[in-house]
Amino acid sequence: MTDSGFPAPAFPSTAAAADLASALSAWAAGVTLVTIADDRDDIGTTVSAFCPVSLDPPMVLVSLAAGSYPAEVLSRPSLPAARFAVTLLSASQRVLAGQFSASGRPSARLILDGVPHTRGAGSRALIPGGGLAALECAVVRRVPAGDHLLVISAVTGVAYVAESGEPLVRFRGRYPALG
Repeated sequence: MTDSGFPAPAFPSTAAAADLASALSAWAAGVTLVTIADDRDDIGTTVSAFCPVSLDPPMVLVSLAAGSYPAEVLSRPSLPAARFAVTLLSASQRVLAGQFSASGRPSARLILDGVPHTRGAGSRALIPGGGLAALECAVVRRVPAGDHLLVISAVTGVAYVAESGEPLVRFRGRYPALG
């Protein structure tokens, strides 16, 4: 049963799941970087499942792989672990996105070592410069959803908004140039 009281629909087969993954890769999505100041280290991951939820109050949603370390950290009830930053990446940050999506990646601090960045005033998360915008967030609600965790968060601050720039977009597993 789902939370709505209706039975969960059954997905037909593994082959159909592969078809679904292929179909969903045809959806172009902006790429963001979620960074978190964990009590042990600075962590981060690229996320293309990000969306605004509300302007009043200001809220956004990110979807994280349920078994990932960022999802684990944001599932902790204590602060500052329940705070994070989201940077809307620009097309010039393709390499950075790739570094943060690689398995076995090092600490966010090491990845951002040669990149201009600051620490968020509220989240204490590392925020790279050069993006289109950066937000600081506080977790409001966590919703398990299949193999992902939906993290609904209040926007507690806007670290910066660039005056211009092209977005980094993911399409069919790649970051194509727009235009």
